[in-house]
Amino acid sequence: MKSVVIDDTTLRDGEQSAGVAFTPEEKLSIAKQLAETGVKELEVGIPAMGEEECELMRSIVSLRLPIRLLAWARLTECDLLAAAGTGVHMVDLSVPASDIQIGKKLQKDRAWVLAEIARLVPLAREKNLEVCIGCEDASRADNDFLYRIAEAASNAGAMRLRFADTLGVLEPFSVYSRIQSLRERTSLQLEMHAHDDYGLATANTLAAVKAGASHINTTVNGLGERAGNAPLEECVLALKNLHAIDTGVDTRKIPKLSRMVEKASGRSVSWQKSVVGGGVFTHESGIHVDGLIKDRKNYEGLNPEELGRNHSLVLGKHSGRHQLRSSYKKLGIALTDFEASNLLARVRKFSTEYKRGPDKGELYNFYRQMQDSLAMYLGGSL
Repeated sequence: MKSVVIDDTTLRDGEQSAGVAFTPEEKLSIAKQLAETGVKELEVGIPAMGEEECELMRSIVSLRLPIRLLAWARLTECDLLAAAGTGVHMVDLSVPASDIQIGKKLQKDRAWVLAEIARLVPLAREKNLEVCIGCEDASRADNDFLYRIAEAASNAGAMRLRFADTLGVLEPFSVYSRIQSLRERTSLQLEMHAHDDYGLATANTLAAVKAGASHINTTVNGLGERAGNAPLEECVLALKNLHAIDTGVDTRKIPKLSRMVEKASGRSVSWQKSVVGGGVFTHESGIHVDGLIKDRKNYEGLNPEELGRNHSLVLGKHSGRHQLRSSYKKLGIALTDFEASNLLARVRKFSTEYKRGPDKGELYNFYRQMQDSLAMYLGGSL
């Protein structure tokens, strides 16, 4: 089976989500859980933030996790030296690749970018750091200049090139074309860094892998700046089940990891969030439930057992008699056709009013109310 390496950036880009701030204990716990889940690389922080951040990064290094640890740094000597002092294995030296950011943000030119790569990559190698050149805003960069960056990085001794769709403005077809073009022109490892501003981060990441990317950036639950990054859980399951590509991640450990990051970040996971949402294996529609009961494959695109989860059948406005009978059978009550019709109307009315399905106690109450009403009707007709 083909494989791809996940370089997860929950502890760096994930924490850059506005309002998110992990405690040192939370960062250490998340790092350990990511490693236990099978993630091969972690981007663990930004040394330029100061000594407190550097000390925390050193603490993560001291865990001696069986994975590669990266620091994120700007393409400057001071950032590079700060990264070298943390003990990580690799540094992502990030620099704008688009003309607008090179000129307007850095007030530099293309020649400066190439010269700094040639100057700083060898220095990083002297400090025993493996190097990734991170092309910020690569999605708006000129293709020919990206090829020149890749050539300069390779000649200077870098290992990897990161293609960052910093603004989340690409779609899968253009991602495939651009990564494929880079793949044809460089032997560097290629890493895709996608943002979800148009809801395409996962799709763009898959397209990059199909085009030849060897590494991908993810964050747990899609945590990240603005609309977030490519969610680890979505990328892992989609690569595995849709493309037969292995990431080394134990999918049964994903729910625990998701809950840990949800709690630490203070960002609640949507009920319908792909893969890890509380309701993604919950079924109400009568037609779907009937088909699911007959054969799970009728309505199962993702096996919940891959995540240590199960299908859940709930009653609601769209439920049918078959599901209602099944629910009451579990309570030890066999319904007649008349009773099923009567109770189904009660369940639908309840669900519409309270925006949820009835629990066991409420189902018992519906049944008793129906029996009482029937007894009163029959008594009054005698």
